[in-house]
Amino acid sequence: MNTGWMRLTLAVLAGGIGSSLTDWLFMGDWIYKRYDRHPEIWRHSGGDGETQAILWASLLPFLTCAVFAFLCLRLDLHSYAATLKLALAIWLIGPLPLMIANALFVKLSSGIVISHSLGWLVKLCVAAMAVAVVMG
Repeated sequence: MNTGWMRLTLAVLAGGIGSSLTDWLFMGDWIYKRYDRHPEIWRHSGGDGETQAILWASLLPFLTCAVFAFLCLRLDLHSYAATLKLALAIWLIGPLPLMIANALFVKLSSGIVISHSLGWLVKLCVAAMAVAVVMG
């Protein structure tokens, strides 16, 4: 494995681990009680099947970071400023409008929408910082 791919892999691992922790903070325990206002939204009643869902959801930040790092590599973006601008652009294009649109149709409190939206911004910024540190 050459140095470029090793650095890309390291950036993905660092960003994936870091953003998994931010997911836990912004989308997990901190806001968990707000979901109880509308228990009908839960896919798994009584927590049955939740462990498998958590496992799969825990892998998704690594996918996000991998695609982000690969995109930065292809676009030759390695500085903090460049990677953070890309993170902000992606957030404005995808997660922020998606969360707002979902809140218009699904019973989500404003706290959940704000938390998930900020969680996505932080996740993308963590990926950006990992790329800038490891690949810069």
